[in-house]
Amino acid sequence: MKDLVDKVAVVTGGASGIGLGIAKALARAGARIALLDLEERALAPAEASVRDVGGDVVGIPADVSSRYSLDAAAQRVIENYGRVDVLCNNAGVVVLGPLAEASAEDWRWVMGVNLMGAVNGVGAFLPHIRAQGAGHIVNTASTQGLSASAGLGVYAASKYAVVAYSETLRAELAPERIGVSVLCPGVVNTKILEAARNRPPELAGAASAAPSALLDVLRPAVAHGLDPARVGELVLRGIQQDAPYIVTHPDARAAFSARAQAIEGAYDELSRR
Repeated sequence: MKDLVDKVAVVTGGASGIGLGIAKALARAGARIALLDLEERALAPAEASVRDVGGDVVGIPADVSSRYSLDAAAQRVIENYGRVDVLCNNAGVVVLGPLAEASAEDWRWVMGVNLMGAVNGVGAFLPHIRAQGAGHIVNTASTQGLSASAGLGVYAASKYAVVAYSETLRAELAPERIGVSVLCPGVVNTKILEAARNRPPELAGAASAAPSALLDVLRPAVAHGLDPARVGELVLRGIQQDAPYIVTHPDARAAFSARAQAIEGAYDELSRR
C-alpha cells in the first residue's frame, strides 16, 4: 500500500509507546487514525499528540482480549470514518520469570492480549478491510518471537505464536490484495515493564515476583531503548513495501542466525544418518 492519504488506520495499544509512534508516522503520511487503548485516561493526550503532527484522529477505549470490545470499537470506527484500510495489532503485555513458576493466570493474561489481541483484531476489522478491496495488517511480535531468552518465556511463546499467525495470514490473504507484516522490535523505550498496571484483577493469580536481576538488566535497557518514533517510521515503510517482516535492531540478527543454524544443523545431522 504505497499511498496512505485519506486511508483509515486502526492502531491498538495506540495511546503510548510503539502504538503511538506508529500512529504518528501513519498520520504524517496522510492516514486518518483510530487509536484504540485499554487505558482511557491516556487516550486524550495521545489524540492531541497525533493532531500536533497534522493527523485526523479519534480515540476509542477498547480491550483487545475481548472480541466483543473490538467489535464495538470497529462499529465506532465505521461510524466515524466509514472505512478501514490498515490494522495495526500492537497492544502487548509481559510477565517475567522462569517458565516453571508461571501461573495459569500469567498465561491467560499474556496470551489473551498478545496473541488473541491480534486474532480478535483481525476478526473485528478484516471484514471492513475486505470491503475496500485491499489493505494491510501489521501484527506486533518481538525479537523474542524469533529467538527466545531465559526469563521471558511466557512473553516469547506468545510472540512466536504471533509470528506464525502472521505468516499464515499473509499467505491466505495475499490473493485478496491484503498484505500482512509482522513487526519484530527489539528493546524500545516504552512502558512495557509497567504492563501490570492494566492487568485484570481476575487474572492476578499467584504469580511470582519478577527476578530482580532480570529487572536490573531490562529497566536501563528499556529506558535507553529505541525511540518509538523510529519504529513508527519503519512500520510505515514496511506497509508501503508490503514487507513480510519488519525488524528494528540489527544486533538481534546474531541470536536469530544462531537459532536458524542450530535448526539447519539438525537437518544436516538427519541427512547423515
